[in-house]
This record gives sequence, structure tokens and C-alpha cells, in this order.
Amino acid sequence: MSDRIVHVLGFAGSLRKGSYNRAVLRAAGELLPDAMTLETFDIAPIPPYDYDIEVMGFPEPVVRFRDRITAADALLIVTPEYNYSMPGVLKNAIDWASRSGDHRPLDGKPVGLMGASPGMAGTARAQAHLRMTCVCTNMLPLSRPEVLIGQAPAKFDEELRLTDEGTRQRIRDLLVALRDWTLKLRPLP
Repeated sequence: MSDRIVHVLGFAGSLRKGSYNRAVLRAAGELLPDAMTLETFDIAPIPPYDYDIEVMGFPEPVVRFRDRITAADALLIVTPEYNYSMPGVLKNAIDWASRSGDHRPLDGKPVGLMGASPGMAGTARAQAHLRMTCVCTNMLPLSRPEVLIGQAPAKFDEELRLTDEGTRQRIRDLLVALRDWTLKLRPLP
């Protein structure tokens, strides 16, 4: 294990204050392994993508998002599942981050995926669609372990603290794997 620190930028594809996915992202911050930091980013201020706006210059929330992605060694994306896919606000944020020929902050970025849903399958379909978007943007998603949190209401308390120890362990395992994957992909000094 390298002594180098892996800085991760995490964001959730849900805007709801009482979101299980935002709670999963907070839990990840409590479960970080050694040699890893987590910065979170709120995608709510990012406007809908519009090429006419892009040609006039990226809006300030988009500039901040792209800058934070560039500064990160890896990404942690937490997605709900809406209509068998990821939410539009998450896809929108990724669309903005993928734009511009000279600077593509997502290119080659290691990424871990997680998600929570009240349904039985967790966010399996949303994560499958998110993986397809990773291919197009040349992000490098971690294959395993998968964190697909089904029946989410039973795994959180009233304050949206993740109380299910099995789920907490899967998140720990994913974070360790993301740290190790990122260091493996990092060029040697």
C-alpha cells in the first residue's frame, strides 16, 4: 500500500433533503479507509445543459464542479434509480463535466458507484446506465464490489443515519477497492 493519499470527490444524484442517497454519501465520509479523503459536491446549482449557454461560457456552478473533478484523484457517484435509470440531474451534471475539447475532467478518472432505493433491486439498473455513460466519457468505473442498497428505508434511522452493518461493510469494502484501484491506475512518479 502506498503512502500517497487518494482524494475523492463524491456527489449524489438526488436533490431531496431527505434523500437516502445523500445519506449514503454522508455515511461514506464516516467509513473512509486510511490514505483517503472525501470532498462532497452538491449538484443542485448546476443549470440544465444548453449548448447556447456553453458557447457563452460555463456557468459558475459548472466551473466549480469541473474544477473539483479535475482536482480529485477519483470520483464517488451515488445514484438513486428513477424509471429504471439514473436521474436527469445526475446525467445533466455529467453532461456539463464532459464538455469542451481542450479539457475533459472526467477522462481517465477512476470512479466508484453506489446507490440506494426503496425497491428490492437497489439501483442496479441506474448503475448499469451510469456505467454506459462512464464508457462514453472515458471514466474508469470500479467493477467490484457493487453497492446496491435495496429496501433502503429499513437500513436508516429517523435522522437518516445508516444503521445496517452489512451495508456499512459493503461501503467500506468499496472505498478500499476504489483507493487501491486509483493508486494502481496512477502513473508512477
